[in-house]
Amino acid sequence: MELSDIRREYTRGGLRRDNLLSDPIEQFNLWLSQAVEAKLIDPTAMTVATVDQYGQPFQRIVLLKNVEKNGFVFYTNLGSRKAQHIEHNHRVSLHFPWHNLERQVHITGVAEKLTATENMKYFTSRPKESQIAAIASHQSSRISARGILEGKFLELKQKFANGEIPVPSFWGGYRIRPTSIEFWQGGENRLHDRFIYLKESDEWSIDRLAP
Repeated sequence: MELSDIRREYTRGGLRRDNLLSDPIEQFNLWLSQAVEAKLIDPTAMTVATVDQYGQPFQRIVLLKNVEKNGFVFYTNLGSRKAQHIEHNHRVSLHFPWHNLERQVHITGVAEKLTATENMKYFTSRPKESQIAAIASHQSSRISARGILEGKFLELKQKFANGEIPVPSFWGGYRIRPTSIEFWQGGENRLHDRFIYLKESDEWSIDRLAP
């Protein structure tokens, strides 16, 4: 089989300007709720793209944890590679691939750290095992064997068996304040529908893009 021969038609329907809400955050929440209702696997999974100090782009998948009027929230180890990139360059890109609905959402924006209060509120809401894993793993650092990570996890699990787990200083969240949000709906004959919202002062403009 040749990779160039793999293709399919997009037939779930088009997207028209009249279908769009004036606020892109509300439009995103509508599409996200439809992705959840469609029982897509990991509907909150998004690719986060950053750029290092040499201009090299990196991508990884994380989970969206909140959508607010002023941005999209995710959490990570603040010593991770992505966090180091954001420290150097606050401009990032998010991408949601909802393949079964033949939809994509692409977001560009600026990352800002959440407050200690916001971090604590979410951290304490997580399952205890997830809290422990956040402490056990120094994300993006080199380890010689998985057993080292598992051993640290078990050590911490025993240590905090009967007590609260403190929020680690090296863990926290980011809010991505969007500057553009693009909605993509697959169309027949590769005539896809694309609309981009651009932030201008405090208002959003909407333009159709050629596929």
